[in-house]
Amino acid sequence: MISAPLTSVFVRDLCLFGYHGVLPEENRVGQRFIIDIEIRADLSGAIEGDDYLQAVCYGALCDIAAEIVTGKPMGLIEALAGRIADEILARLDRVEVVLVTVHKPSAPVPYPVSETATIVTRHRIHDVAFSLGANLGEREVTLNAALDRLSMEEGLEITDVSSLYDSEPWGGIDQPAFVNLCAVGRTTLAPHALLRLCKVLEGELGRIPGLRWGARAVDIDLLYYDDCSLSDRILTVPHRHLFERAFVLEPLAEIAPERLIGGRRVADALAVLPRIRGDVIRRGPGQAASGNEGA
Repeated sequence: MISAPLTSVFVRDLCLFGYHGVLPEENRVGQRFIIDIEIRADLSGAIEGDDYLQAVCYGALCDIAAEIVTGKPMGLIEALAGRIADEILARLDRVEVVLVTVHKPSAPVPYPVSETATIVTRHRIHDVAFSLGANLGEREVTLNAALDRLSMEEGLEITDVSSLYDSEPWGGIDQPAFVNLCAVGRTTLAPHALLRLCKVLEGELGRIPGLRWGARAVDIDLLYYDDCSLSDRILTVPHRHLFERAFVLEPLAEIAPERLIGGRRVADALAVLPRIRGDVIRRGPGQAASGNEGA
């Protein structure tokens, strides 16, 4: 698998006049600020097709910085740099990473310095969701361990976790019942990086390659990644079976009922899903497994 590399685009030494600073005189008299901007984005379409519409315009970066620097006064250049970076991410969808340096050549400090400056780095944050299931061994222990590992991963934050659900096996293979849950979060990682993380965690937690849809110590699936739609030999997002599985839609609807995936609201997709009575049962707090126990 070869992912499209991120391309860097620079703007250097953009000189703007503003009224930022902690001292009242800085807000009254004003001074020069020198702005450097670096963005990183997937510009493969612009490169391959020589297509300006798929590029990130240098002028747009300058316009955003100028609007903010010449606008409302701020006390700190850290806040100024952060605002520029946030606006670039908000307005330019292709940008994944932005670094903004604000130089303050005339900073009022009682020492002989050539300038003062700050650098702020921002990464685009993506909404994601995972489905976790297990039907071998200490199922609940394994699922909790998987959640802990996901939560500790750099670049990934788990923001909400569903209840546990007992579910019948899916896919027509005779095997023990599953325990399932869903988790939603935010990430700066790319989709394939998340897939690698899921596969590494599965292996570390005892999953052994075997029959498709067969029994397993743990299964961790990436359900969606923002509104992204992609498909290759190893990853399809949104997950290709998401809308067919009650053991996914039930826990996902518990924590993200209004989420739109491929234009469909999660709660609506669950409402029209063909069901068998007792196929997925939500556990109450502290409730033990019901029905068929895992081996």
